[in-house]
Parts: sequence; structure tokens; C-alpha cells
Amino acid sequence: MIESLLVANRGEIARRIIRTAKRLGIRAIAVHSEADAGLPFVTEADEAVCVGPANPAQSYRNVEAILAAAKSTGAQAIHPGYGFLSENADFARTVEASGLIWVGPRADAITAMGDKINARNLMAAAGVPVAPGTTDPAADLDAAVAAAAEIGYPVMVKAAAGGGGMGMGVATDETALRTEYDKVRSFAERMFGDGSVLIERYFPRVRHVEVQILGLADGRVVALGERECSVQRRNQKLVEESPSPAVSPELRERFLAAAVRAGEAVGYRNAGTVECLLDPATNEFFFLEMNTRLQVEHPVTELVYGVDLVEEQLRVAAGLAPTFDPDALAPRGHAIELRINAEDPKRFLPGPGAIKTWVEPTGEGVRVDSGYIEGNTVTPFYDSLMAKLIVSGATRAEAIERAKAAVAAFELAGPKNNLPFFAELLENEEFLSGDYDTGIVSRMR
Repeated sequence: MIESLLVANRGEIARRIIRTAKRLGIRAIAVHSEADAGLPFVTEADEAVCVGPANPAQSYRNVEAILAAAKSTGAQAIHPGYGFLSENADFARTVEASGLIWVGPRADAITAMGDKINARNLMAAAGVPVAPGTTDPAADLDAAVAAAAEIGYPVMVKAAAGGGGMGMGVATDETALRTEYDKVRSFAERMFGDGSVLIERYFPRVRHVEVQILGLADGRVVALGERECSVQRRNQKLVEESPSPAVSPELRERFLAAAVRAGEAVGYRNAGTVECLLDPATNEFFFLEMNTRLQVEHPVTELVYGVDLVEEQLRVAAGLAPTFDPDALAPRGHAIELRINAEDPKRFLPGPGAIKTWVEPTGEGVRVDSGYIEGNTVTPFYDSLMAKLIVSGATRAEAIERAKAAVAAFELAGPKNNLPFFAELLENEEFLSGDYDTGIVSRMR
């Protein structure tokens, strides 16, 4: 097993990785910005190194500073968490070229899946269903208009290099397409340095369902069930649950088989997620993208399958067998994750600030993965996620009841927060029925 691990991230995911590392007897090393010096992940690590000022480009995305920290602390491996450098193939190559262990998929898999058009084409060749769309970038507006006419409106205009719900727009006709194409292309060039645009069929009523995969050290790819991620704002997730209330045993079998084919198509190793869109009217699903990293919502899979995905990541990186029998994976119960963000519960606009009160709920089936404690300050420099409230139960109904109680018991004052939204959602008839889609939040607002 790896003996020393540098966590190239911050907040709740850094704290989460450090927790597993210390349980396994691995020396945990944190890197942090000047703005994060007082956060729990820094003090809980065995060693911590400041890698720059608050600006992520000068700290958490500063490759030279992170590698220097690894060298000075004698780190054997680097875990990138999610976001920042986690899906940066050049960083993965640089880590390995420096003689360190990269806790993630191979750089070629990151590259292959990082471009949405290339990923679509690879998946189609592997027999994974893909939505009608372009097989090459829409080089200009005329090409986009021609592609949309062939696909049929409405269409989704997407940045080929985008991710995390960023760089997307919907066009219901040619006039809207002309506006969205220019908007998405400009955004993509500015944010990703790549203005390539993909045109794809847009489904007005759709569910977002993803499958957790793990590429093992022996070359096998296994699927650890699916997660429902349809409660979203601005195409970004707020709630995830497993198993999905929309997926029958027969559909689950098809989902998991397709996800395994997706992983095998790129020789996938370590943890990853195959994201899909599900048409609830037809039970057809289509490949959306593959996230070549650990997902924010991985805890719901951990609770349903009884595994520690961070530990499994470390074991794969070290060339070790998993702790579980890949041929005997079986889900038990139901789990739901609520993302507690520093944002107002109506318009979901960021509201950072000093935390005056922070009391986490406890009880059977309640887990909180948090990045902050009372007295910390949520700064405006990073994502608004403060904590993940994860609940589990024998059934979905029991998990929902525990979630209601946990939301009510979570005492949080200072920054704006979306706990009131979750209290509302957990009483919403559409959500309670399980028959909801990605439009549920907009219908509530």
C-alpha cells in the first residue's frame, strides 16, 4: 500500500480523502492556499504546505508548487480529488514522470474522455448508446444550423471541452441557435481555451442517471450501481440518490453493461463515472459524458455497496486487489445526498461569509462530509459547497424521513445556505413519488 499521500485539493473532499488515508495508516499531506490556512483539512493532515494565494491558478492549479510540495514532504502519491487538476491529463503525466503514483485513471483515458465529441464517437464505436448529434465540431454557425436541421429541434449546444454543467445552452429554433452558438463558443474559448462546439438532441423531459465504475488493477472494469442526479440547478446537481427510483432491474442491467463497455473501450483504471440521460417515456438512455475522477456524490454508492471508494482508488493505484469480490457486488438499502451550499435557497446565488453556528446532525443512517467548522469563513474564491449531508435507510421512504430530520437538525448560521430548499424538496410530492426529472427545481421555483 502507498505510505504517503499528498491531497491536491481542498475543503470537504480533501478532508474526506485524508480521513481514509489516516485510517489506512498512510501519512496524509495537505496543500492549501493562504485563504484556506484555517480550514479543518489543513489541521487534520499529518503535514501541510501552503502553495500560494487564494487565486486557484496560483495555488490549487499551480502544478509546479504542488509538485514542489510533494518533493519537499516525501510524498509517494498524489490524489487530485475532484475539480481543479483532477481531469488534467498533462498533470497526470507530469506526476508520473516525476516518479510519483497518480491516484486516478491513465492520462490517455482522461484525454480521450475530456473532449465530448471524441468521447461520443468512442462510445458509439463501443456499442454504448449516444444521442443524435454531431460527430465533428460545428466549425461555424452555418455548420451548426445545418446540423440542427438534420438532428431536429430542440438541440443542446455544448462546449466540447466543457464539464460540470458549464458551457451549455438550449436552442428551440434557428434564431435561438444563432444566439446560443456564439454564446457557448465564446464561453468555451474563455473558460477552456477550446471553442469547439457540439450540437446534440435536447430532451425536454429527461432524467440524469450515472453509473459508478472502477477499473481494477488486474484490468477488469466493474460497475457499482447507478445514481439518480436529476435534482439540478443550472445543469449542476443538488441531490443524488442510489438506487435510482426510475431504474427497473432490467434497465439497470443494461445501464451497468453499457458503463462497463464504456470503461473497457478506453482501458479504464481507477474510479470514474459514466453519465447518461434517460428518457422516462421510452426507457431509452444515452451516453452524456465520462467523468475521469471521483465524483462529489460518491458517498451514496459507498453506503449502498458498503465500500470505501477512496480506499479502492488507493488500492488500484498501488496495484492491489479490491477489498470486495467483484463477482458478488450487491446493493443494500437506499442512500440520498444533499449538497449544502453557501447560496440563497431561492435563486441559488452564492452567499459566502463567516460561519457563526455550525452543528451537524447525527443519528442512525446520517453521515456528514463537511469542509468547514464553526468559526471558519466561506470565501468567495472557490465553489460554494460547504458540506454533503448523506442519509441512508433500508428503503427510500426511510432514507427520506431521516433526511427530513437531519435537515431540520442541521444548525447553520452566517453564510446563506440552501437548507430551506431541501426542507421544501423533501415535502414535494413529485420528488416523493420518485417520478421526477431535471426540470423539478424550475417547477418548484
